[in-house]
Amino acid sequence: MMDPNTAPGQEGDQPEPAKFDPDAAHMQRPKIRSVQGFPVQHQGKMLLGLRDPSMLSERIIFTVPAVANLFPLMDGAKAIDEIVAEVGKGLTVQMLQQLVAQLDGAMLLEGPVFDAHLSKLKTDFDESENLPPASTAALVDMIETNARRQAYMVKMQGEGKVISPQELMAIPESQLADLDVEPRDKLLKVQMDAWIDKALEKAEDPSFDALPKAIVSPHLDYQRGWPNYASVYGRLRVVDRPDRIIILGANHFGRGTGVVGCDKGFESPMGVCKLDREMFDQVVAHMDKEQPGLGEKLLEQQFDHEREHSIELQLMWIQHVFGKDASGEYPPVLAMLMHDISKTQDGDSYDGEGVGLMPTVAAIKSAMSQFTGKILVVTSADLSHIGPQYGDKQPVDEKRRDEVAKFDHEMLQLLIEKRPEEMVSSMAWQQNPTRWCSIGNLVATMRIVEPDEVKVLSYGAAADPQGMACVTSAAMVMR
Repeated sequence: MMDPNTAPGQEGDQPEPAKFDPDAAHMQRPKIRSVQGFPVQHQGKMLLGLRDPSMLSERIIFTVPAVANLFPLMDGAKAIDEIVAEVGKGLTVQMLQQLVAQLDGAMLLEGPVFDAHLSKLKTDFDESENLPPASTAALVDMIETNARRQAYMVKMQGEGKVISPQELMAIPESQLADLDVEPRDKLLKVQMDAWIDKALEKAEDPSFDALPKAIVSPHLDYQRGWPNYASVYGRLRVVDRPDRIIILGANHFGRGTGVVGCDKGFESPMGVCKLDREMFDQVVAHMDKEQPGLGEKLLEQQFDHEREHSIELQLMWIQHVFGKDASGEYPPVLAMLMHDISKTQDGDSYDGEGVGLMPTVAAIKSAMSQFTGKILVVTSADLSHIGPQYGDKQPVDEKRRDEVAKFDHEMLQLLIEKRPEEMVSSMAWQQNPTRWCSIGNLVATMRIVEPDEVKVLSYGAAADPQGMACVTSAAMVMR
């Protein structure tokens, strides 16, 4: 086992390692939360990293890969000694106690530690007008650190010293803190412009003629997804600025069983996109008119928006491309998370209790008709998720990537041909074989804007060298 709060090679002050409490019931009968595993090479050994995919906890632990075999047994029903007796193979009570303590310290275990953390998050959520940045803040930190490393390399060159890339990356951040670099907002804008220039350098149509009805953009991290982000957002730089923006995302890890709205704005390192209160009120009013209480139900699980990356990752591109208006404001946004409608009948919620897709589409269309200004719908969509990290038995190889690309393009073609219902039927019949995560918001967008033309601008796959995970995405425009 390794320290739960220190990544391999990480330096600096860390929290005290968690300790096993024999009097804690949740440790005696551990119940693991949903965790995401990823491979890590450390000193020539393969380790398993474990993290909370919902990012409600940002802590990570590192352990041996064989630990994954214990997780199905950690269901809250079995005591530690029962799990040890069932597994055998050299596992001891002390070893399992150490793992349980690590999981609890990282808030990956159900129990009072996680419950207290979650309670504070919900309190902060309820009290906030705008949701703070999470993954985008980490990105800006990384860009600033990289700039400082480059400044350090230039400094060394000026002193006649040569430093290798490996040596440069090994320098502690504390040693770079005093180096002067451009302000964070300028560094970010330079990086995003560079991504746009690279993505569109050979494009025959590097800009749209007018603001489209909708765009489709990935929600991969920028480091892997920038070619598709830049391919669509870069083309928006010269079009008319939208008066309001609707962002439809995917609900990756929340508890909502249907569409989940949000009555808050969103903040990024660039600033705040305020809630489009007028649009929000119109949507709720239409829902309540059609079905009393439906508007309130739209917000029952709005905590699902806390650290949901599919909304957040669109913000900085929106802010970068459209900028602020004369009053110093970015375009206001209305955000909603959509469920996987290939699992339901006619877009209903999973349990029949949540908000369905069709009432949401009708409410948004009705609300949009009340405004004369320019409206842009942004669909935040990744496509296939394959590899052992997502449940496949075999690593992803070139043959598998080709098969998935063929499948993706077949499904996208149904959108191009404006046949979203057939895409949903095909996905349902095949049980979403490559785990598209954005079927609901893609179809909702098609039905809301009713495009005359749907076009794929670019397509790509992001995979790790070991083939443990591969995610595909596309940039699209709907006119």
